[in-house]
Amino acid sequence: MLEIADTLPERIADVEALDELLSRPSLGVIEAIRGMEGPLMILGVGGKMGPTLARMAVRAAQAAGSAIEVLGVSRFSETGLRERLEAWGVRTIACDLLDEAALAALPDAPNIVYMAGHKFGASTNQPLTWAMNTFLPGLVARRFAGARLVAFSSGNVYPLVPVASGGATEETMPNPVGEYAMSVLGRERILAYWAGRLHSPTLLLRLNYAAELRYGVLLDVAQKVWRGEPVDVTMGHANVIWQGDANAAALQALALVDVPPVPLNLTGPETCAVRGLAEEFGRLLDREPQLVGDEQPTALLSNARRAHKAFGYPRVPLGRAIGWVADWVRAGGPTLDKPTKFQVRDGRF
Repeated sequence: MLEIADTLPERIADVEALDELLSRPSLGVIEAIRGMEGPLMILGVGGKMGPTLARMAVRAAQAAGSAIEVLGVSRFSETGLRERLEAWGVRTIACDLLDEAALAALPDAPNIVYMAGHKFGASTNQPLTWAMNTFLPGLVARRFAGARLVAFSSGNVYPLVPVASGGATEETMPNPVGEYAMSVLGRERILAYWAGRLHSPTLLLRLNYAAELRYGVLLDVAQKVWRGEPVDVTMGHANVIWQGDANAAALQALALVDVPPVPLNLTGPETCAVRGLAEEFGRLLDREPQLVGDEQPTALLSNARRAHKAFGYPRVPLGRAIGWVADWVRAGGPTLDKPTKFQVRDGRF
């Protein structure tokens, strides 16, 4: 199988082609799956990243000649998602993870990718935010004691850092802004506690921000430029990583789990200037971007050098992703209609 960098399309025609690209495994993922004992269970598979991550795992197993089973667990509130996953070779299990009896009834699995969480609406439904982001991880950790677990966290656990710093590293002391970010740090602390108690090798994957054509920082900026809406550059810089690369890193991260848990930043190598993104989308979309605000000297930024050393640089360059998003917006491609709110500086999501 060729590396994705050798076969990048000039444009992405439709959702089917997009999902294929987002789930195309790298050689590193294929090798990681080849040596893995199954099953591999993905908790919270119904979110933005879960379906293509699960499909990537299935495709990697097929390429590796492995019989490992991939299980996807979710409430499956989205119409047709369960059927689509099953067609891709993912065995699906409907489960409300906060239902302790249902959680206990899940099959055992030695490898877990934990993706469940609550972000948008966190500032208006604090009890659900804390239940999903802090209480539930403890239930999961106890249910799957001893399993290898990669848990999605967020770069939001870090404080805003100077733009010139290159971003927060894993050694940067967490100092979350806002209730959502505090609850995510709570997730990390609870998982760390139970990892130590139960000897469960764990990795905390601090992601910001995964991007594809239906969702992400690039789409947020492109849509505003296309519609002639103001682009606020107060949060003047951000990190992004193509979602397919984030999927690949998450699966390979199962080889890096440890006790006590290790944090790992996951994002692209660039510090993206929002003003520069708006101007580039303006050029590609034949629009004059409407910029408002003044760039602040700090931003929510992460340094993912450690992940790049472990997994290699992202296979999809930033410039190619920008071009794909511009084509998608111009063509009126479907979106998830879920703005990232990356420009928020007070932590209220």
